[in-house]
Amino acid sequence: MTDALQQGRALLAGMNPTLEQALSDRYDAAVPDMAETLVEWAYGRHYARDGLDLKTRQLCTIAALTALGGHTAPQLKVNIAHTRAAGASEREILEVIWQMAVYGGMPAAINGLNAALEVFSAPEDA
Repeated sequence: MTDALQQGRALLAGMNPTLEQALSDRYDAAVPDMAETLVEWAYGRHYARDGLDLKTRQLCTIAALTALGGHTAPQLKVNIAHTRAAGASEREILEVIWQMAVYGGMPAAINGLNAALEVFSAPEDA
């Protein structure tokens, strides 16, 4: 096991401990090792880097997914939950999404706000 994979798994343990298994169940039969690769690369090599704290990295992720538009809604919802777990407030998350109205357009921001409101209204253990 690589250091990056260990770091990625450790990071996810505090944000979404079931994510790797959920990804594996959904994708690994079609794309072997997809889940492990994502955990190692995205979380172990990017989110775990020095230079920015996890909360800031997660807010950046929300901004990017919002600006990309509505087709990213599933990933946006997961990352909104991760961002909350990383210590961001609902207000901070909503402000980052709203800021993207300038760069991604009003429809992208509205879709992002809808995703956030859906995540915020879901039970914490869902």
